[in-house]
Amino acid sequence: MTTTTDLVSYEDALASYDPVMGLEVHVELGTKTKMFCGCSTALGAEPNSQTCPVCLGMPGALPVVNATGVESAIKIGLALNCSIAEWCRFARKNYFYPDMPKNFQTSQYDEPIAFDGYLDVQLEDGETFRVEIERAHMEEDTGKSTHVGGATGRIHGASHSLLDYNRAGIPLIEIVTKPIVGAGERAPEVAKAYVRELREVIRALGVSEARMEMGQMRCDVNLSLMPKDADKFGTRSETKNVNSLRSVERAARFEIQRHAAVLSSGGTIVQETRHFHEDTGSTTSGRIKEEAEDYRYFPEPDLVPVAPAREWVEQLRAALPEPPLARRTRLLAEWGITATDMQAILNAGALDLIVATIDAGSDATSARKWWMGELARSANESGRSLDELAITPQQVARVTELVTSGDLNDKLARQVIEGVLAGEGTPDEVVDKRGLKVVSDEGALTAAVDEAIAGNPGVADKIRGGKVAAAGALVGAVMKATRGQADAARVKELILEKLGVSEG
Repeated sequence: MTTTTDLVSYEDALASYDPVMGLEVHVELGTKTKMFCGCSTALGAEPNSQTCPVCLGMPGALPVVNATGVESAIKIGLALNCSIAEWCRFARKNYFYPDMPKNFQTSQYDEPIAFDGYLDVQLEDGETFRVEIERAHMEEDTGKSTHVGGATGRIHGASHSLLDYNRAGIPLIEIVTKPIVGAGERAPEVAKAYVRELREVIRALGVSEARMEMGQMRCDVNLSLMPKDADKFGTRSETKNVNSLRSVERAARFEIQRHAAVLSSGGTIVQETRHFHEDTGSTTSGRIKEEAEDYRYFPEPDLVPVAPAREWVEQLRAALPEPPLARRTRLLAEWGITATDMQAILNAGALDLIVATIDAGSDATSARKWWMGELARSANESGRSLDELAITPQQVARVTELVTSGDLNDKLARQVIEGVLAGEGTPDEVVDKRGLKVVSDEGALTAAVDEAIAGNPGVADKIRGGKVAAAGALVGAVMKATRGQADAARVKELILEKLGVSEG
């Protein structure tokens, strides 16, 4: 097993070698039915309950292409600045594996539906790096193998395996980059930024939720090293099915260090697939990697070619949403925030939630404040993502409206949000149930101010003597007496009026 002792330092690796990457990302489309049959793609069903003769590869069963899957593929290709094929077809990719019921995968080989594109990605410091796209092609997913009895969950050491074919045939789009060169020491960061930007593109198109933690989007990290004075790519390794942005970056970094250690010691890199381990950030050997000819590709005889009409393609192009990078650039200017602020919003997964809150009537500053403050804290404490919280952008917008109108102050608004998250109802219902409205009755406020002045004569004398800052103590006393439900600014005004002191 590869351990950290087999590595050279990252700096030493980059001093002698230039990294070359290739990223292959599989995106599971959000269609209701599978790519070549009418079986449901819904999650959570009993194993092997969403299958039919087509996705099980029964003799004589004929596939039919999912039209929504083709449309999604074209949308992805257009969003990645690709050319869309006027004519393409499917192929059979032949290999034996237990979760492949047909013993071949219906995919595309030399005739993909989209090709020759690019995606501009933004790095942490704002620098833009262009990643060129080789192809985006349609294919189907495999079934799921569960290995039982071993310590690692893998086939080695397992006593038996269980196969679930519900996932077999689910539509996939595989997006393959051209070799990524010139990134140097920032190669792992580029890999992470590319997958993150690609995820944003996919979500903006509405063709998939692209949740990496659920396997809806997964990345294979191909990496090789070239000596500084070389002009030929080295032998690559392929780290399979990496399922988080952080892991994409860690896998690329680890492989750079491992390759450098092997090459520097006079060894030879084996072309193989590798497994990434989240706990250690390391990779271990999987199997020797096949070349394309080993798959014995040939055209799928049971499917007609796909020939998208140019009018249809142009209609889809005209309906594309604003590119995520352009959208972020626009919002950054509109909101008057820094690139660092925007990066924090992206890292928190808050951008769409903030935009939806603004669309529901909130101002931008308040929307950012609540999602990145109180709600982000709640999400962290509960171990959930922001979009999993039991509160909607519309409800957050209502809270900001209540604050703007003076019905709530920030302290009370936090309690309202707490109540909504606890399932106590809408913001208005929580306000009513908990009695949280700001005390706006001048009589009640005046009485509370008089009581605070009478109870703190020394502080009152300081204020009369010109120390206006001391009013904070009396404001605090009034807020305590009103259980935080007074308007602090109005309370201060009343205190100064009572003591005959002006703010200036």
